[in-house]
Amino acid sequence: MTIAPNPVTLDDVRAAAARLKGVAHRTPVLRSRTLDALVGAETLLKCENFQRVGAFKFRGAYNAISRLTPEQLARGVAAYSSGNHAQAVALAARELGTTAVIVMPEDAPASKREATAGYGAEIVTYDRYTGDRVAIAEALAAERGLTVIPPYEHPHIIAGQGTAALELLEEAGELDALVAPVGGGGLIAGSATAAKGLRAGIRIIGVEPEAGDDTKRSLEAGRRVSIPVPRTIADGQALHTPGELTFSVNRRLVDEIVLVSDDEIRAAMRFAFERLKIVVEPSGATPLAALLSGRVTDLPHRVGVIISGGNIGTERFARLAGGGAD
Repeated sequence: MTIAPNPVTLDDVRAAAARLKGVAHRTPVLRSRTLDALVGAETLLKCENFQRVGAFKFRGAYNAISRLTPEQLARGVAAYSSGNHAQAVALAARELGTTAVIVMPEDAPASKREATAGYGAEIVTYDRYTGDRVAIAEALAAERGLTVIPPYEHPHIIAGQGTAALELLEEAGELDALVAPVGGGGLIAGSATAAKGLRAGIRIIGVEPEAGDDTKRSLEAGRRVSIPVPRTIADGQALHTPGELTFSVNRRLVDEIVLVSDDEIRAAMRFAFERLKIVVEPSGATPLAALLSGRVTDLPHRVGVIISGGNIGTERFARLAGGGAD
């Protein structure tokens, strides 16, 4: 892949926002005095758990698929995902009148598999610890003439994801810091592009699970680093290496990465449910976990937080929020 110096710009994020207007939800920004007191800062939570498909991923998927030609739409799309991007591509494809084939790990949460199928997608499963999801999806695409819609490695995906931060900043006004989860890096790349395009001095803080610290290691090394596929309750962040495109953005714009344990994620899920009255999936809870556990040091006055999703089944939520194993 040949990467431009600035593969995604603030103007790209604004153009994506225009395409998403009236299609994606403008999700709420929540405040909690209890949370503010606990973390010692004014916190504003952008709740993408209320987005269509229950996660921010719909933004990027719709923006990317809406840019396809009529010929590409007629042939259909393919994607690979542990769950949220799968649902997003399935729904966006349906909304835009095309079909989707989704490559999902065998151990993806049942609620996410069922929702993906419910949006009309065909599901092909693989073993995440031994299989190559990208190779499987690309082979299917070549065989059937499909267009691959990657979960994060595309400028249209990154621009779409950045619209969550753009909306937050439009509603909240100036923020001193923005905290977001990091998986493949698309959400924080788009968020950082939007945030620093509007306010150059804003501090961008990414959060990864301790077992999945590939982006933190990569930023420290100055190059992409691969780790074994992580085993963490934050299934949406269980990646072994950052994307090439997303890393090119994040190494310029992300100021730091902090890590949280699975126990801290469980505690954040409980706090969100008991005090904020919202259901958050493990990956979506990692930024909240970072604040509640004190992992972010020298916290500034006004902090934006992207709660990336809430896709979790009842039984799994009860088990994890109760402190049980996955």
